[in-house]
Amino acid sequence: MDSFDIFLYLGYTLVIVAAVAALLLPLISALGNPQSLVKTGIGVAIVVVLYFVSYAISGSEVTAEYSKFNVGPELSKIVGGTLIMSYLLGGFAILGIVFTEFNKIFK
Repeated sequence: MDSFDIFLYLGYTLVIVAAVAALLLPLISALGNPQSLVKTGIGVAIVVVLYFVSYAISGSEVTAEYSKFNVGPELSKIVGGTLIMSYLLGGFAILGIVFTEFNKIFK
């Protein structure tokens, strides 16, 4: 094991520690204010519902090009649902930015 491997594993460890800290520390901070947990729960529920709606309207077609990569109808539907949800969330973000800017202009 040379130094490259050691630093690679150290980098993996630091990314995992940062991800765990990014998830746990806000949760610990929110325990002091349970109202913020309710708002967060509502936001997560909206994203989950949006994903299931996106999954329901996505197609499950698989062309011969993707069949050789073991992509079946179920995986195609999951990827399609994720893409549709990403497009919707991006559109909502752009609409929110435009609304905020117009709201600042008229105030």
